[in-house]
Amino acid sequence: MVFQLIDRRKNGKYKSAVNRQRFLRRYRKHIKKAVAEAVNKRSITDTDRGDEISIPKKDVSEPRFRHGSGGRQRRILPGNKEFITGDRITRPPGGGGGGGGGKASDSGEGMDEFVFELTQQEFLDFMFEDLELPNLVKKQFKDAEAFRPVRGGYTNDGVPARLNIVQSLRGAHARRIALGGAIRRQIKSLDAELEMLEHQPTSTERIQEIRAELRRLQRRLKQIPFLDDFDLRYNNFTRQPVPTTAAVMFCLMDVSGSMTQEIKNLAKRFFILLHLFLKRNYQKIDVVFIRHHTIAKEVDEEEFFYSRETGGTVVSSALRMMDRVISERYPTSDWNIYAAQASDGENWSDDSPNCRDFLLERILPKVQHYAYIEINSGDDQELWHAYREIPERYPASFAMRKVSEASHIFPVFHDLFEKKSA
Repeated sequence: MVFQLIDRRKNGKYKSAVNRQRFLRRYRKHIKKAVAEAVNKRSITDTDRGDEISIPKKDVSEPRFRHGSGGRQRRILPGNKEFITGDRITRPPGGGGGGGGGKASDSGEGMDEFVFELTQQEFLDFMFEDLELPNLVKKQFKDAEAFRPVRGGYTNDGVPARLNIVQSLRGAHARRIALGGAIRRQIKSLDAELEMLEHQPTSTERIQEIRAELRRLQRRLKQIPFLDDFDLRYNNFTRQPVPTTAAVMFCLMDVSGSMTQEIKNLAKRFFILLHLFLKRNYQKIDVVFIRHHTIAKEVDEEEFFYSRETGGTVVSSALRMMDRVISERYPTSDWNIYAAQASDGENWSDDSPNCRDFLLERILPKVQHYAYIEINSGDDQELWHAYREIPERYPASFAMRKVSEASHIFPVFHDLFEKKSA
């Protein structure tokens, strides 16, 4: 049976999928840098789309040989009305000059840019390729919907691609031995009788009978097929469930009156990156969204990012709700628990110490990692001062960063979830 494979992947004109992947691997460092810059310039509504990426042309140029200036060279040039055979052409002055006719620049060395377009899939791959949830351990496996094929013995039916030649030949050899065993025993017995009768000249008739029987038995032995359909064995594959580590991410966002729309947009930008990262890299992970002002409320994704509810500021209400949700739905013996909190840092002065104590006593002993993002461009706020001593007690599971503008979001996000070496 002949198989014909046709590659119907859609490629642009003069493009090749293989060459494109080779190019992405070769200039991965430059593309990652360009992707990081592109993320910082985007609005919060189009973070996950593809984009045009530009990298310096000098970094993608190929080495080539060319004649240097000076020296003696021999060339054959086509004649024209100004020159005839034997004329000597004066050597041009050294230094070289551009023929573009433009004015010189005093701004130093410049470079052209090479521009190409990344698809949405490629853009997200470069954005999240070296990130991971820290301290993720296999506490308990959730019910997995994913399966992987594993070898499960052999079967008599299957497609030619799964034919196991070794097992098929072994089966055929065993069948030939079993079917020809009785015939071989008869041949062996007749051979012994024939050898004995050959020394007795009076037994010529019996000798002819034995030789005829031997020829008949040899024909029967050769008629046993070398390989039969019954002998064919195909590799069998069974679907084995792939266990998935249970993890939950708590997203806590301050929506109080002190959070201006610009600050809220920065917080949403951070949580959109986080949400994209979790959904893309972890198929089995729960995300719990909690918005808070004076009162905390668990909401869905749509309300978390687009609701306009506001009010005063009591940060501890969100921490208490998170602790209650953990106790009710996410036991620490079964789940890896993560949390990310974004706020401008303003809080009732009496509530900030309560937040610190509640984190130290109730939250941090239960979580794998807790990240606090303070969004403001001024001095440190009450919550920052209250949280400042926490990293001393939980250096591996608590991190706090400050953000003052959109260009800081992705570097901070990358710093918080970058893969750590063992």
